[in-house]
Order: sequence, then structure tokens, then C-alpha cells
Amino acid sequence: MAQLNAYLFFDGTCADAMRFYERTLGGKLDLMSQADSPEASAAPPDSADKTMHARLVLDDGGGTLMASDWIAEQPYEAMKGFSLALAYSAVPEAQKVYDALAEGGQETMPMQKTFFAESFGMLIDRFGTPWMISAGMAGAQA
Repeated sequence: MAQLNAYLFFDGTCADAMRFYERTLGGKLDLMSQADSPEASAAPPDSADKTMHARLVLDDGGGTLMASDWIAEQPYEAMKGFSLALAYSAVPEAQKVYDALAEGGQETMPMQKTFFAESFGMLIDRFGTPWMISAGMAGAQA
């Protein structure tokens, strides 16, 4: 059976973002910088402090979020065209995570009751990652 996970690219803020997600979402984080890579000598100049790979395994089998810093020759393009979706069974837990992710970011839809969830909201966090947070999904398990 396949497992679908998300992989994000950041413009030099990967380590800070992933540490923030670890504190906010819970889980275990592994980080590897370009300098720590077995192939560090092949990395672009001035990239030693950038994150080559980060992996956050969420508590209770809630998925895996992976990321790295953008080091390609092409310019970094902001994250767009997707959202990471988190579903919680309880509204207070969802609200707590929403509030933490929204701090310093941009709320695009405040947490509110919808026809499909007891509470649902959308935001872009301070690192540029778009999120959709829900609780009490109608007709689905969180």
C-alpha cells in the first residue's frame, strides 16, 4: 500500500520552519544540513548552512512532513497551488494549532463552523506554507 507524504521547499528557512512545526504539531524531527551530507563537496557554494533534508514524523502515525532548502540554480518560487490539511477530532485542539500556525502569518479564513466541519480555517504561516485546519469533519474520520 502506498503512503502519501508532503515535501516542501523553503528559501533558506527550512530548519526554522521545521523546528516550529515540530513544536506546534508534535513529533520527531531529523535535520541534515548540506555541510553534514555525505556529498557535501558537491553542494553549491555558500549552501553549507542550508538544510539538505528534514523529516518530521508526526505523533500517533499522523503522517510525515519532509522539506529542504531550495538550492537549485533557478530562482525560488513561493509555495502555491496547494495546502497542507490537518484534521482533528476536537475543535479546541484544532483551534490551538490554527492559532500557533497563524501567528506572524496571514489568516485567509478564520476558524468557523461550515457545512462539512464543526470548525474549519485556512492560513499561510510565517514561512509561506498554506494550511487548512479542520475539526469534527461531517461524514469522515479525523
